[in-house]
Amino acid sequence: GPVEPGNGHEFLMIASAPMRSIVVREFGAPSVMQVEESATPAPGAAQVLVRVHAAGVNPVDTYIRSGVYAIKPALPFTPGIDGAGVVEAVGSDVTTWKKGDRVYLFNDNSGTPRTGTYADHMLCGPTQIGRLPGNVSFAQGAAIGVPYGTVYYALLRRAQARPGETILIHGASGGVGIAAVQAARALGMTVIGTAGTERGMGAVEDAGAHVVVNHRTDGYVDAITKATHGRGADVILEMNAHLNLDKDLTLLARQGRLVLIGNRGRIEIDPRAIMAREATVTGMVLFNMPAAEFAWVHAAIGAGLANGTLRPVVNRELPLAEAPAAHDAVLESGAVGKIVLVP
Repeated sequence: GPVEPGNGHEFLMIASAPMRSIVVREFGAPSVMQVEESATPAPGAAQVLVRVHAAGVNPVDTYIRSGVYAIKPALPFTPGIDGAGVVEAVGSDVTTWKKGDRVYLFNDNSGTPRTGTYADHMLCGPTQIGRLPGNVSFAQGAAIGVPYGTVYYALLRRAQARPGETILIHGASGGVGIAAVQAARALGMTVIGTAGTERGMGAVEDAGAHVVVNHRTDGYVDAITKATHGRGADVILEMNAHLNLDKDLTLLARQGRLVLIGNRGRIEIDPRAIMAREATVTGMVLFNMPAAEFAWVHAAIGAGLANGTLRPVVNRELPLAEAPAAHDAVLESGAVGKIVLVP
């Protein structure tokens, strides 16, 4: 029945205010994501409880939710890999973080249990958060984990990119693309970025690309060739391999390296283009990255955030309950920057 004032119970109820989170009880369309309330969990000895101020929406979240992805979490689950917030409590074994620390959230593939970020609180391990500098907002912090993690792994490990080289970022206006432009620019590369809208091209230019090309116009391949003075690009990062891979192979320099980051279907290619250039075509999936690699990746990201060379771009902020709309929007082409949920 109702709590009588003055008997002490009402204080307990306030202290354990319910947690709001998106819960998926069956794989399927965006509408399977519903807001539910539950008790706010307490951290275990080796866990951190974070009050989530913003959650990043990634295309991979939609694949996991629909049940078509290689990773199939046990039902029910709360979606979301990326986010940002403030440490609310730490377990007795945690020495690296304290209550009040501003942090961004990512999955470090260590297998340490963590809950989803589409919630106002989440539990994770101490190696699954990075320090969020004061010059970076929570919404920007929610745009870091998957995009910037993907970019640093692709650039420095898979492509072996070096200062002074020329890089083509094919599809540079989305979350990963903008991260790639900023990271490659900070590394001292000559950066060519493509986008399909005026707004997208503006964002790519703002991110620091030396040359911006509209990939929806005829002759854009010639424009890229011209920008490399006929040599081709040393490195290409490809977000839509199902559309562009065959073209990309003709845009590589000798000994060029092409990293496949995104793909949504089959494509026919001419292998001679790879042979003639002695090129390397390599793939990557962030969930294959060894846990040990995350420390250096996030050391680089942390430095870039602090010195201002990495500036995540947020496109839209939506309330938590609009997660279904966010999942539709994140798959639309021509998106600029990140979509973020605000619990």
